[in-house]
Amino acid sequence: MDIVLLGAPGAGKGTQAELLAEWLSLPTVSSGVLFREAIEAGTPLGVRAKEYIDRGELVPDQVTVDMIAERLARPDCANGVILDGFPRTVAQAEALEGLLARMGRRLAVVAYLKVSPEVLVQRLSGRWTCANCGAVYHEVLHPEATKGVCDNCGSPLTQREDDTPEVQRRRIQVYTESTAPVIAYYRDKGLLSEVDGDQSVDAVQRDLRSVITAVQSQGGAG
Repeated sequence: MDIVLLGAPGAGKGTQAELLAEWLSLPTVSSGVLFREAIEAGTPLGVRAKEYIDRGELVPDQVTVDMIAERLARPDCANGVILDGFPRTVAQAEALEGLLARMGRRLAVVAYLKVSPEVLVQRLSGRWTCANCGAVYHEVLHPEATKGVCDNCGSPLTQREDDTPEVQRRRIQVYTESTAPVIAYYRDKGLLSEVDGDQSVDAVQRDLRSVITAVQSQGGAG
């Protein structure tokens, strides 16, 4: 079963993808994670991608598609995959359709986690990260016990350059402008299911599982 999770930065795609992965015994493939790994490794692709990401812009389609294609070819994706954050443009959606077709597969579910802009900014701009152990905190959702200090190791917390409200609003604007056609694309194909992403994590997961179960019962797994 091949599944796509759509949603703006901060919609909770990563959390929901991991929960679905455990439930379905499928790997998650996140374009964001793939890019972060390339950036941390200092590869030419990572350096190029970082320039766009730091500006709150999308990485060019072909770079993203090539990275996803390589990941889908690995053995652990043979029985299906949960795609988190891809595709983000119609060109990427068309490329994904072609990739899966060449593998004798097709998308079963495209779930759109719809979250209000106000909630997205609140979720994203309040994140702080431990400079030492990498623990993540949030000013509202998961605050540290002592302000500015990691609960785990006592190291100072820092805020990434792309976690400021200004950059986050730009990211949300870019996402909305570029991805609206993708949502329309999948809606026209009859594949799109909207899920209220403003709900709790458990409620969103419940709704996602209901969508997937309905597709499975209809024999829609590709």
